[in-house]
Amino acid sequence: MAFVCAEKLERIPPGSIHEVRVGDRMIAVANVEGEVYAMDNACLHRAGPLGQGELEGNVVSCPWHGWQYDVTTGHVTFNPSMQLVTYPAEIRGDEIWVDLG
Repeated sequence: MAFVCAEKLERIPPGSIHEVRVGDRMIAVANVEGEVYAMDNACLHRAGPLGQGELEGNVVSCPWHGWQYDVTTGHVTFNPSMQLVTYPAEIRGDEIWVDLG
């Protein structure tokens, strides 16, 4: 798959993370100081919706049980050997584009 438009940039301002449907997938898209990052939306613990979590800096906390992930890499903060799938993301004009591969 090539890059596709996932969301308008204004809907995910710096310091926020949201769930975004891209095709048949739900992903989490975060804006960290004007850089955008995309990863699977389901927490590795119990599949909690990470796009509904709290973003502090580059770390999102799952709203269900508090597992934390570095949105820039997808790694679980307390166990870097565990990692979510991440996707290339970029800003093009006023839109966020994601490549789900």
